[in-house]
Amino acid sequence: MKYLGLLTLLAWLLSPATLFAAEPPATITEAQLREMVRLSIQKFPVAEGVSATDAVDSMKLRADLLNFPLVADLPLSRQIQRLGETSGYMHILGFCDALIAKRMVEFDVIFSGFLPCRIAVVEDTTGKVWITTLNMDMMLHAAELSEELKPLAQQVRDVIYEIIDAGVNGDF
Repeated sequence: MKYLGLLTLLAWLLSPATLFAAEPPATITEAQLREMVRLSIQKFPVAEGVSATDAVDSMKLRADLLNFPLVADLPLSRQIQRLGETSGYMHILGFCDALIAKRMVEFDVIFSGFLPCRIAVVEDTTGKVWITTLNMDMMLHAAELSEELKPLAQQVRDVIYEIIDAGVNGDF
């Protein structure tokens, strides 16, 4: 029931009238907003013995095999090191099927804010490597999609999760 309530809240928050409001209404608590943000992201632990770079390489390879192009490659930890700072590993990848993206944005411009599909590989302060991405199931259930777009959105979700699975397990 809590999940259904948060999905309803997310759907309301994704409506155009709400997106451009200066502040959330008084009926939504800060705790609910924090929980919504927490649930909007999925976090997967990378398997023992799989390095962060192996995870990234595996995901790039899997995306290529699935014909789901890599359109953004942001090695943030390297950029941070060039600035003279230290950082745990941070690498953000963006994948996109341009034709599906076009159809989603034509349906509602709000979907452009979720493009491209982002997957991050990050090392936490203990050295554990994680893969994170948008909770695509939550988006599928909370966003208003036409019957024509639902299968395309599900296809994108399935491909993203397959790419993540390759990274989690270091599958080349």
